Amino acid sequence: MQIRRILATAVVAAITTPAAMLSVSPAFADTNPAAQTQNKPSIAELEQAVKDAQKTYDDAVVTEKALVQSLRDVEDPKHPLNVAFAAAEKAAGAAAGKKSAADQAVTDAKAKLAAAVSDEDKAAAQQALTDAEAAAQTAADAKTTADNKLADAGKTRADVEVEISKKINKAQIAIKDALAKKTAAEAALADAKKEAGKGDCVPTGTLTAAAVGLPSKIGAGTTVDFTLRLNNSTGRTLDQVVPTAYPHATDKSGTKSVDQLLHLQWSNGTGWHDIDGQHHAGAVKALRTGAHADVKLRLTLDASAPVDGTGVVFVNADYKNNDGSCGGVPDAGMYPFQITAVGSKPSTDPAKPISTPSTQNTKSPAPAGANGSTGGSNGTTGDASGSLAKTGSSSAMPQLALAGGAAVALGAGAVYVVRRRKTTDNA
Repeated sequence: MQIRRILATAVVAAITTPAAMLSVSPAFADTNPAAQTQNKPSIAELEQAVKDAQKTYDDAVVTEKALVQSLRDVEDPKHPLNVAFAAAEKAAGAAAGKKSAADQAVTDAKAKLAAAVSDEDKAAAQQALTDAEAAAQTAADAKTTADNKLADAGKTRADVEVEISKKINKAQIAIKDALAKKTAAEAALADAKKEAGKGDCVPTGTLTAAAVGLPSKIGAGTTVDFTLRLNNSTGRTLDQVVPTAYPHATDKSGTKSVDQLLHLQWSNGTGWHDIDGQHHAGAVKALRTGAHADVKLRLTLDASAPVDGTGVVFVNADYKNNDGSCGGVPDAGMYPFQITAVGSKPSTDPAKPISTPSTQNTKSPAPAGANGSTGGSNGTTGDASGSLAKTGSSSAMPQLALAGGAAVALGAGAVYVVRRRKTTDNA
């Protein structure tokens, strides 16, 4: 069974039943080939998943466009809501004019009453004032009624606009989600076709990768050092282990990726190197069973990183042996951190993994040796050229862990990681 086929299974499950993404990771604990192949999707199933994802995306786009057009229609002066509002506005204006005239009539009547001399004139003026006041009250009541109708017409129009705007927002979120699933489905299909007929790589929980010393809060404009610790309990020496590390972050809303503001480097004691295009942090050679190796990592946040944004560092590892066997850590460790204001110090509390790999021997990582060892005498690091594409080992396991847990870790923005984590295998 191909490791990338496990990713394909997760993609199909995500498209048909999104909740299934949350239960993908436990499947890796069982390394029995028969158990792993029970739900392996065929190329035809993956092609259907791509078609379904495309249709879902197309439908979401059509829905959003229709809603946007309906909002524009409401803004058209000829729309019934606007016609009703204009009529109510005109009626309210007319009622206001009548009330103003009635109020003036009351004022005039009072002046005539005050100027009357004879009893007969006073009686006539008083009656005129009484009639004017009654007319003014009627005009006032009519104005109140017209004003209320105008307010109701305005509220009705505003409520409709707000409701349509809410639906547009939901539709836009649906488009983003559908696009992420479509992209993942297309990548899974492409990988499955490429990997068809190649040898098996076996995920194993006895090789673990953990981030040690990553602060749970990091200030914008800050650089922090931490360790990627690899533990080998497989029962054999692993000829080459390739650690994987990838930082991802979103703004406070959780929907906008700000990955470009995060910079991750690795070191084997001979200087710092940028993480390569496949997110590999060098390579560890001859990692004995029962031993561990440490790779130094350095994360830098740009000063423009959004305050209260949420970040996460994913760590994982694959191995390749000289006899052709290969595999890797079944679950990516996801270590979240909060982005704080520029000038704030990193927290002393370490980030705690969301998808928890084995954390044995991770409390006090040994310092890197002067000869370039990455911690422990049982493993040595290669240079930045060490990559799974060259060794033939699949790097889909960390990608699958992201597909299964990223949405839980960071919300919609984390789906971006799945798109970014697609790698190639040239072996």
